[in-house]
Amino acid sequence: MTARTADRTVYLRSHPVLFTLLAATRRRPVLRLGRTVLVHHPEAYREVLTRVPLDRTAGHTTGGAAARLAGGGLLFDQSGPEHRDARRELTTLLGSGGVAALRPLWQRILTEELSGPLRSRPVDLVPVVRRLAGTTAAGLTGSTADPTALALAAEHAAAATARAHLPSLLPRRGDDRRARLAADRLAELLPDPRDAMLAVAAVNTTLAALPRAAAWCARAERWEQARTDPGALAAELLRLTAASPVLPRAAAADAAVLGHRIRRGDRLLLVARHAAEAHRDTPAGDPALATRAPFGLGRHSCPGASLARAQLADLLGALAPHRPRVLRTAADPHSALPAYRRCLLGR
Repeated sequence: MTARTADRTVYLRSHPVLFTLLAATRRRPVLRLGRTVLVHHPEAYREVLTRVPLDRTAGHTTGGAAARLAGGGLLFDQSGPEHRDARRELTTLLGSGGVAALRPLWQRILTEELSGPLRSRPVDLVPVVRRLAGTTAAGLTGSTADPTALALAAEHAAAATARAHLPSLLPRRGDDRRARLAADRLAELLPDPRDAMLAVAAVNTTLAALPRAAAWCARAERWEQARTDPGALAAELLRLTAASPVLPRAAAADAAVLGHRIRRGDRLLLVARHAAEAHRDTPAGDPALATRAPFGLGRHSCPGASLARAQLADLLGALAPHRPRVLRTAADPHSALPAYRRCLLGR
């Protein structure tokens, strides 16, 4: 099984209805289904995120979910000067200085969990990355909670929220109640809603990205590049795996995208996976756009992109001397983002 085929199964097993729909419509740059607009083409994706006004508090969007769960006032649902100030603060926290301060925390975990153990036995990468993600989230928020408990609470909150706003064949009763309970459990560890949402974003993208990228590297036998140029390989693998494959948004005003009419109030499903051309070994369009697309664009880009690339580069560098093979993987059908429940690597 190729690396791409193996990774594609993660999407289909995590959210089968959504990703079957996206795969079937991939060749349509922009497609309207009632009041929902699917945006696949890289240029259409760029236009929406850089030119179309977006409603940051609409239902079934990331900002709307944040507002319902935490009462609003968060980066995801802010607008205007408040949003710019929050982004500036977060960009500083996750910038080069912040990454340098956090790096020793996750490098110690990689040394403890991988360097010795991989010499003698297989290692399940998922709990290793969960500990790494929880430790990073604790470092970002100043929390003294157990890192693994913090990561699990952030996972459960994200999964419950995702079930409440992603498409499904049948109605799902109780989703809002489950999302609220999961948010309350996270609030016990992180009472500040901003810290809670930062942890949710950091933990879930890390768990979706790192094990899948490492498995791809092993299946494609890219360990030599992981040893010599882990940074470039990390950027490529984050494009190929697209940890946040769909960005749910809503239009705040009428607009036109590649000649297609967008109406105020339309629900927009921005397919970051296709904008990144993750289905191609080499992007056919703008390589820089493809690399940035999984993290959004412009003022709607993710401030944590540098952190994600640094963590993955260090993980690949820690694994490269062992050149492990993928022994077994299992997709997590309950995760908010396409992720592994188990990723067993060994020699």
